[in-house]
Amino acid sequence: MAFRRRNKSYPFFSQEFLIQNHADIVFSLVIFILIGLMFEATAKTAILFIQPQYNVTTLSPEGEVTFYHYGWKDCATILFYFFIAIILHAVVQEYLLDKVNRRLHLSKSKNTKFNESGQLCVFHLVSSVWSFYILITEGYILHPSNCVTFEKFQVKFFYLTQLAYWLHALPELYFQKVRKEEISRQLQYISLYLLHISAAYLLNLSRVGLVLLFLQYVSELGFHIARLFYFTDENHQKTFDLWAVSFVFTRMATLTLMFLAVGFGLARAENQGLDLEMGNFNTVLIRMTVLLLACLTQSWLLWKFIRFQLRRWREFRHEQAVRKKAATKQPLRPLKRDSLGHHENGLLKAENGASPRTKKFKSP
Repeated sequence: MAFRRRNKSYPFFSQEFLIQNHADIVFSLVIFILIGLMFEATAKTAILFIQPQYNVTTLSPEGEVTFYHYGWKDCATILFYFFIAIILHAVVQEYLLDKVNRRLHLSKSKNTKFNESGQLCVFHLVSSVWSFYILITEGYILHPSNCVTFEKFQVKFFYLTQLAYWLHALPELYFQKVRKEEISRQLQYISLYLLHISAAYLLNLSRVGLVLLFLQYVSELGFHIARLFYFTDENHQKTFDLWAVSFVFTRMATLTLMFLAVGFGLARAENQGLDLEMGNFNTVLIRMTVLLLACLTQSWLLWKFIRFQLRRWREFRHEQAVRKKAATKQPLRPLKRDSLGHHENGLLKAENGASPRTKKFKSP
């Protein structure tokens, strides 16, 4: 299964060979793990990579219900879906984005940003629909502040795949040959996503984390769609204005929800105190730390957004001033020519420089 066209062969274990064939290598590892399910001796080990662990079955009026909590075995599951994310990344790049790039003929810098936005558009679309489905089916929108130790399968699986995707984004910086100027910017938001998703998962704040991720992914989806439209046609500027409104709304909604759910909701919960065995982290110190982290992150994002909008506004005013100044200048009138000659210094001159007046001849 080849994901990229082989224009040139490279030596084995070389840097270019690894970059060109990384998806095929990872695909082979996934097949190796799946083959392990076919044999009884290796099935128990292979299942650790595929299926979430630490399940507990309880009885309810509706019947048996299975809940999950977290542990160190989740690292194996994250590793497997880390490989899956690399394969899906290569599929989207090869069969969708590369075909569009050949038609647009973008520059190298724009091509990198187009690929980034294209990949994140697909991920944000899938994640926002998936998180919204969980919120509706589980009813977490009405009770986002509940801090529970055990969650259902689709909630845990959602968080494991989220961690796997953002971890896979780190080696993709190397595989995609991202420029050094872009690496620091991408590392910033990758680290922020990993930090916040890990905190929500480990501190059992999965419900409020789902709501916040849904809002964030919808906002980011609008941004990357606007950027894709901009690369196809630079006249598409209004979509960025729509994204600006959703960005500010998301920041305000995130801060409001965090204060209501963590600051007030968990403070009134019955389970207070630190219990590592039960997974209870509902203490004043942890709540204040989570709120401080959320406030610092949202403030930093707003500060960067305001700086970007001010710079964009100054550039727009500068362009308007240049256009207005150019419009006030009167263009020079072109010289008029006629059949006899041309005008020069207010006098009519012939083509040979002589006066075009008819000469008077003396009668003999």
